[in-house]
Amino acid sequence: MKYNPVKVLYIVAGFLALGLGALGVVLPVLPTTPFLLVASFCFAKGSARFHTWFCSTRLYKNHLDSFVKSRAMTRKTKIRILIPASAMLILAFIFMPSVHGRIAIGVVMCFKYYYFIFRIKTIPVDKLKGTEDLT
Repeated sequence: MKYNPVKVLYIVAGFLALGLGALGVVLPVLPTTPFLLVASFCFAKGSARFHTWFCSTRLYKNHLDSFVKSRAMTRKTKIRILIPASAMLILAFIFMPSVHGRIAIGVVMCFKYYYFIFRIKTIPVDKLKGTEDLT
């Protein structure tokens, strides 16, 4: 088998992102979903075997499966992503000495809420449970 250093870097980055995403499940200030999306991307680029394994984990199914399949999330998932991200941005806004920096943070917060409210569909939990049973 041929050694490809780029694929190895993708796999290492995938496991690093997976670890941070798993920590995000436990720690409320660390977002889970973005790290798991990065892990999924890295595993897909690095190894089909690792990507298949990752897609079969409960962590993936609980946090990413509905988003990947239908670009939709439950309201609870959206809130679990938005609250810690907003808390971090608010802290950054408070401690930012520059007016331009505060404006940039405000724009990022507005875009974040716009994207989550209007661009990502909200699905009911019971519909999500029904799709899990079929897979």
